[in-house]
Amino acid sequence: MNDTLRVRVANITREAEDILTYELVAEDGGTLPPFEAGAHLEVRVPGPGDFVRSYSLCNDPDETHRYVIAVQRDGNGRGGSRAMHERVRVGDVLEVGAPNNNFPLLFARSYVLVAGGIGITPMLAMARMLERTGANYTLHYCARTPERTAFRELLSSAPFKDRVRFYFDGGDPSKGLDVKTLLATRGPGARLYCCGPAGLMKAVRDAATYHKWPWEKVHFESFTAEGTSAATGKEETDFEVTIRSTGQVLRVPAGQSVLNVLRRNGVRVTSDCEAGSCGTCVTRVCEGQPDHRDTFFQQEPAGDQRMLVCVSRARSKRLVLDL
Repeated sequence: MNDTLRVRVANITREAEDILTYELVAEDGGTLPPFEAGAHLEVRVPGPGDFVRSYSLCNDPDETHRYVIAVQRDGNGRGGSRAMHERVRVGDVLEVGAPNNNFPLLFARSYVLVAGGIGITPMLAMARMLERTGANYTLHYCARTPERTAFRELLSSAPFKDRVRFYFDGGDPSKGLDVKTLLATRGPGARLYCCGPAGLMKAVRDAATYHKWPWEKVHFESFTAEGTSAATGKEETDFEVTIRSTGQVLRVPAGQSVLNVLRRNGVRVTSDCEAGSCGTCVTRVCEGQPDHRDTFFQQEPAGDQRMLVCVSRARSKRLVLDL
């Protein structure tokens, strides 16, 4: 975790069933480093296990006096969310990394935002910024029940209420948002952002592909109760990726995925779940040792010859990818 900051927990609020928000302020009372909508914080969770988790910032990027994150308690997770809920109290001082963003809000004439469950957090920061700047957007928010819908009261009130649509499926996706119908029409210059569980992202990606949305106008970030897909519980360090066909060398910072770094630099890799489970983005490794953080290769060892660039990282200082 680079550029470590010490922040104090100023407030903890129950936003929905099993979801708490944490308001973090600078320990010395000063201003905090700025962030952009879509950014996340790496948080070192106190207690045994030395958990490091990434949580999206959900307050307005215009604020410099605080960071706000939301954490959903996951009883079946790796322990980070439970530790946040059970151990962190108002007044505690936490170590966090400087804000990092691999899900940036790029310029568009209009925006379609689709959030699933706790994936609402980066979308809320986006909605705040878009509302403040007078941009044209709609936010489609999918959840199991109203009781498990974070920020429901806030998003049901002005200035958001006319922009937000809620969908409650009771655990049956067929009763929720019809993404194929939603994406059937694309407004001129529109961008699509989606954050949520793998099932929602796959449905959105399939619908966007079916309706021929330009791939560079469609943006995804997977999210679980444990944080963004970049959060693995392992300490992350920077490394380099070399593109074999061109010799281009790209730096992959801590907290950012190889896939997103490749995309930002014009290297296209086919992907699907972006959570390390489907195997679509498997890429051959010519040199170096990948650090496998996926679930796809659990039954079949991947070795050092291939990796899923959506979640896996590097044990060596450099990887040469067959791209």
